[in-house]
Amino acid sequence: MFGRMPVDDPVTDRRMVLTRLAQTYDRALSRFFERRVSVKADVPDLVQDVYLRLSRMPDPAGIEKPEHFLFVTAANVLKDRARRGAVRGGGLHDEIDDEIAGSEISPDRVLESREAAHRLQAVLLELPERTRDVFVLRVLEGLRMADVARAIGISTRAAEKHQAKALARVTAALEDWRHR
Repeated sequence: MFGRMPVDDPVTDRRMVLTRLAQTYDRALSRFFERRVSVKADVPDLVQDVYLRLSRMPDPAGIEKPEHFLFVTAANVLKDRARRGAVRGGGLHDEIDDEIAGSEISPDRVLESREAAHRLQAVLLELPERTRDVFVLRVLEGLRMADVARAIGISTRAAEKHQAKALARVTAALEDWRHR
């Protein structure tokens, strides 16, 4: 799909490949980040970081599985952001959410949901990378299992096994957390 195109100017060829990738995946990457960050204003910067990393590659036209590459890169962008946030103490303060302040949802319930989300994030980070990728693409992104398998480059049966493993770990961790 993004294979080499005969163009006389390698700079133009490179720009065309990067532009086509951005046009094709910009919306999906935005949704990927919107589901994973609390500050929605950070989404465009995170998407841009994915494209920045892509632009630093010597030959972006040589990417065999662009969808897989971009979403693995996006996951790595989030990991790097979390590491930087931990070093800077970014997670030590919660922003006041005006929507919650006027909401009928009790503060205890909001806190409990946030704790569950943090626990889910911790469990996902403990999973092997491929298992986590399958879970994220299937459950959080809503891709069909065949599409997940194709994006990652494994068989559908292998993707199903990774999904089962992830679901078992996530379910067990959340059950343990609820019964504490």
